Amino acid sequence: MKPYTLLSLCFIACSFLTSCKKHSSASDNSGWRTYAGSKDGNRYSSNEQITLKNVNELKIAWTYSTNDKDSANRSQNQCNPIMVDGILYGTSPKLKLFALDAATGAQKWLFDPASQDTSKKNDPMAYYKVCRGVVYYEDVNGNNKRIFYSVGSKTYAIDAESGEVIKNFGNNGYLDLTKDLGRVTKSFVSGTTPGVIYKDILIIGDRVDESEDAAPGHVRAYDVMTGKLRWIFHTIPQPGEKNFDTWPDSTAWKRLGAANNWSGMALDEKRGIVYLPIGSIGGDFYGGNRKGTNLYANSLVALDAATGKYIWHYQVVHHDLWDRDLPANPNLVTVKHDGKTIDAVAQITKHGFIFMFDRTNGTPIFPIEEKPVPTNALPGEQPWPTQPIPTLPQPFARQHFGPEDVTDITPETHKAMMEKYNKVKYNMMFTPPSKDGGWIFPGFDGGGEWGGAAVDPETKIMYISNTELPWAQVMIDVPKNTDDHTLSGMGHGIYNKYCIACHGPELKGSGTSYPSLVNIGKKYNEQQVSQIIANGRNMMPSFKQIAPDDKKALLAFLLKLPAKASDAKIIPKEPVSTNASRAKNIPYTMNGYKRFLDTNGYPGIKPPWGTLDAVNLSSGKLLWKVPLGEYPELTKRGIPITGTELYGGPLVTKGGLVFVAATKDEKIRAFDKKTGKQVWEAQLPAAGYATPATYSVDGKQYVVIACGGGKIGSKSGDSYVCFALK
Repeated sequence: MKPYTLLSLCFIACSFLTSCKKHSSASDNSGWRTYAGSKDGNRYSSNEQITLKNVNELKIAWTYSTNDKDSANRSQNQCNPIMVDGILYGTSPKLKLFALDAATGAQKWLFDPASQDTSKKNDPMAYYKVCRGVVYYEDVNGNNKRIFYSVGSKTYAIDAESGEVIKNFGNNGYLDLTKDLGRVTKSFVSGTTPGVIYKDILIIGDRVDESEDAAPGHVRAYDVMTGKLRWIFHTIPQPGEKNFDTWPDSTAWKRLGAANNWSGMALDEKRGIVYLPIGSIGGDFYGGNRKGTNLYANSLVALDAATGKYIWHYQVVHHDLWDRDLPANPNLVTVKHDGKTIDAVAQITKHGFIFMFDRTNGTPIFPIEEKPVPTNALPGEQPWPTQPIPTLPQPFARQHFGPEDVTDITPETHKAMMEKYNKVKYNMMFTPPSKDGGWIFPGFDGGGEWGGAAVDPETKIMYISNTELPWAQVMIDVPKNTDDHTLSGMGHGIYNKYCIACHGPELKGSGTSYPSLVNIGKKYNEQQVSQIIANGRNMMPSFKQIAPDDKKALLAFLLKLPAKASDAKIIPKEPVSTNASRAKNIPYTMNGYKRFLDTNGYPGIKPPWGTLDAVNLSSGKLLWKVPLGEYPELTKRGIPITGTELYGGPLVTKGGLVFVAATKDEKIRAFDKKTGKQVWEAQLPAAGYATPATYSVDGKQYVVIACGGGKIGSKSGDSYVCFALK
């Protein structure tokens, strides 16, 4: 062989290896190229420069801010940024997309969505939505580099090198998520958690309303170059599709919505299978109008990623009446079970379980029992008589909330909280909603939540940030029309239809997540309230489906506006019940979302209130469980560390560490992944209600967290803080 031929072959081989490294697969965990670290969703990094021995030497390497937090402390930032070829991509509270030098934090470019939609420039809250991450794509030759990310109902395609909109994609640079749903909808549709790329296809889910008039939650796939729809999977089966016959009402697919993939997905790239956790059917707490198990709601669904063809599913909650939608992307892991090596998929839930399946066919790894549950229900309701309970893995959250669990932080607090506890009758999981009330525990926000779980593929251990806070679920009759036939009276009916479940029949709300509307006119003028209704605000969805005249009536009710002569054109001549059709199908609604908190804002259950948990997925055993988060004022009183309510997930590294923020005390921490012992912490400028990312640049490892705050009474922030060794 001639020398130059050998040299050429060496060059080709090196080029091939470089290309393979550059276009890392889901099994390469050296970078953070996708949301959750890799397409298997495991939040794992093989970087090991930062270890148990040197983690205490971590210092702030850089901070970055777009300075666009809401001064009223209502904005958030839940973004888990990605790093590609030394560039960090992420979003701000106002959904500006940025590219930074990942080693220094220096800004390379910034895309402001307000520059594309000038009609919203006068609405200060128009872009304070939630975007938990972005998607990166480049072709096999390393060209056509682009970022896909969602701003409300628009998913933009942005040139990754310049930050410019790619105008020949979709509709002049974006996908309209309200389209391609099979029916026209004015209901809220928004991108929240990023999708995933399979070859040249972008697969995405969305967030929709949770009311009975919600938009369809179908999962869609688009061509990454053109934006053309490639396939759609109907999450409520349509005629001729698999499991359509499980619905007693053959027309349900025409009128019902939600059953959406809002919490992310995982991709087995080698097999070409995408795994989708699906949310609840619209109309969370009363299902008399949706009899049956309600497939594919509350299911883990496996699809052919290239075609959207159904492969298998498993429903983890039948006929959901408790808002038990699947809250996070699943994790792909290979485990040893009964002497066999199995490629598995593991799904965490709000109620503290882990469901595990053979990812090729949906066979449970551990037995799952269908256990009888109470069926005493409201008139017209038909609860499903059994619910699936995994025998293993062991639950990562407490499963029972009895009188013995009520807080005893002081004798006075215990007495007051026992009085509250006894006003709610039922404490058994899966008790149907009733006017007597029941305890949802873990609460509506988990248990497990959108922060997701981290899995170490070497040890097969899963790490979960877990909240243990009860919420009360008390049902009331949908209020009937009053004799008030004024515009404000009509608006009261509109309020009862759209607002009562969150803000309550007396407009008092519940805590910071569901604020009181009693004196909203003192805080906002008519135009501002109108904009919030139209655009939504943070986790409040948009209500664009409210007709203009109905919206005027709602504003008159909320703001106590004086009657005008022109109002007569809006008010019907004959008394019309705004809720007539709704009350026929949905006669009951929930009396607000109510956390079980004492007068000081502490959870009314005995600690721990938030924990970091480790579960061995091969054996199914819970290995350890430690409090996560602290109330310093309680610690000073000699009370052991309690943990706090948590929003955000952990990441685990080969270096022996679990990094997690998520706590109300505005800290990021590191734990020994073997023992759960805390080994490091740092104060943040605002709570890191997000999942951290880690990556290496030029041999140096970095850990970065978005500090957005803004939830559960925390102040808002707009910075990213990045840590590295000295």
